[in-house]
Amino acid sequence: MRRFLVLSTSLLTLTACTGEPRDFSGPQAPAGDTVHERVLTLDTHIDIPLDYMEAINPKFETALQVDIPKLRAGYLDSGFWIIYTPQGELTPEGYAAGLKIAETRYRAILNLATGLPEDIELATTASDVRKIVKSGRLAVLMGMENAYPLGEDVRNVPIWARRGVRYMGITHFGHNQFGDSSNPNEARDDGPRHNGLSVLGKRLINALNEHGVMVDVSHAGKKTMMQAADLSATPIIASHSGAKAVADSPRNLDDEQLLKIKAVGGVAQMVALGVYVKPLNAKQERYREELRAEMGLNTSEARGAASDAVMAEYERRLEGLWDIEPEATVADFVDHIDHAVKIAGIDHVGIASDFDGGGGIAGWQDASETANVTAELIARGYSEEDIAKIWSGNTLRVLQAAEDYAKSKRK
Repeated sequence: MRRFLVLSTSLLTLTACTGEPRDFSGPQAPAGDTVHERVLTLDTHIDIPLDYMEAINPKFETALQVDIPKLRAGYLDSGFWIIYTPQGELTPEGYAAGLKIAETRYRAILNLATGLPEDIELATTASDVRKIVKSGRLAVLMGMENAYPLGEDVRNVPIWARRGVRYMGITHFGHNQFGDSSNPNEARDDGPRHNGLSVLGKRLINALNEHGVMVDVSHAGKKTMMQAADLSATPIIASHSGAKAVADSPRNLDDEQLLKIKAVGGVAQMVALGVYVKPLNAKQERYREELRAEMGLNTSEARGAASDAVMAEYERRLEGLWDIEPEATVADFVDHIDHAVKIAGIDHVGIASDFDGGGGIAGWQDASETANVTAELIARGYSEEDIAKIWSGNTLRVLQAAEDYAKSKRK
């Protein structure tokens, strides 16, 4: 059974800043009772299963970590729903299979954003997000995790941009045609493939810039990330990464990377995925590897291809990790925010849950517990203005910059 750390919501009221609520959407912005209700909250990484909007209706309470009742309960106003594609073979057949997965998730997110107009609206600009939230509805944006489905060229970037994709990740687990990953595929990758971005990867950065899509460097190798930051004409984001100095993982960003994100005006969104917040110890690693071997889930490809039922059973049995050592908490998560703010500054840090993609920590297990993150930030002395920047302001600034650059290229 998971161990929960639930922080009192009274903390949000007792320590709220004095004075008028921060205006995030114009002169008519609603005044909430707490800091958490007043600030515009934006989660930059929310995953969905392949049967989303078919077997699963998020209008009602579901087994997922994110659905409309949970979003409302946690005052989580907006987010990027993710078109995720696992990394496959660099072949025409692999690209075709990846594109099929991407199309399935795109249609599901579009159905979510257009099929529940009383609750949700699709946002494609920073202004859209503020207007939709001001109206009392939830703002849904689209992000693409892994550019792999594009294949061997970038001519389809404009199509995905027109569809509403507003950030695109270069890689996932395993090197691909665009660049090297932070986590090479053990079976396929024998050292670096491109020593950063490939020639095609550099063309991808330019295409994303031209069409108003933010460049996402989460999952990218360090050289890939640093080269993307230097090449991009607009600020980059790391949509769901942690601080390596707090938790040493290949997925997390070291201080040099955080400083680079600051230098280019970007944002590093700290991720609430337990093993990147608080790494597993040796006994936990052994438990997980033995479980994966038993269930035939040794590789990321095997886990990506597994059925929802198999993965649900895997996640259930993975709970045994916390009998060995307690899982990461909201306090552990905010340690990452603290460090990122210390290195990169308050204007360059954001928040991602990675819900329904492995995310979830004690105290923020699903969207309904989102206020606990704000409570911990308040307890550590962050002002309401700081919290508003971390929760959405910084990311919306970068989104606006991407929009403005694309408009300038069309003139």
